[in-house]
Amino acid sequence: MTSDIFLFLSAFLASAVEMVEALTIVLAVGVTRGWRSPLLGVGAALLALGVLVGLLGPSISAIPIDTLRVIVGALLLVFGLQWLRKAILRASGYKALHDEQAAYAKEREEALRAGRDVRAGMDWYSFTVTFKGVFLEGLEVAFIVITFGAARTHGVALAAAAAAAALLVVVVAGVLVHAPLSRVPENALKFTVGLLLTTFGTFWSAEGAGASWPGDDAALPAILAVLALASLLAVRALRDRQGAPAGARA
Repeated sequence: MTSDIFLFLSAFLASAVEMVEALTIVLAVGVTRGWRSPLLGVGAALLALGVLVGLLGPSISAIPIDTLRVIVGALLLVFGLQWLRKAILRASGYKALHDEQAAYAKEREEALRAGRDVRAGMDWYSFTVTFKGVFLEGLEVAFIVITFGAARTHGVALAAAAAAAALLVVVVAGVLVHAPLSRVPENALKFTVGLLLTTFGTFWSAEGAGASWPGDDAALPAILAVLALASLLAVRALRDRQGAPAGARA
């Protein structure tokens, strides 16, 4: 039960972050150049993603469960630690915070400057930009759903339900505000997602290698707490280093 809650929450938050970024691209292009071609690009990207997931899903299920847990755990560790590293650097001031409002403005400026190339009755710029944006962000969502789900029974259905819930929330919010979701605390979300992915990666890698966790799934909150403490200490250490004189940092 604990593992299912963690899995759903992780998949929901990770999917939501990727979908907010895709939504920013779609809104910027649609508001600037019209909606028909961007929406066709979104539809084509979703179709391509559906075909890709349909091809990958059955092949992953044929791998022995322990081997799969090691592979999935390692992938989640790489993915989670990458997100966590960026979140720590942003929280400590070493890296600029991601600004969805600025990203929206940049996409709009590029859309305004782009010429109008009509192919097959579509604005080709609008179609290709939204297709690439949704497809690339969607690939990360597909990776989350497949890897999270592959390592446990009924996991794909649970992760897919979390991704669907995230899509619904993000789309409804986007329609209501009709602007980038700049008030979403994206770095806090990425910090949380990075911690959750790293927690699952650590848990499943060890399990796949033959280790047993005390309390089985009940060990997940303890792993999360240790990683969160280590990350917060890293943020504090980097902030102290940031504020130290140049000679002291050398």
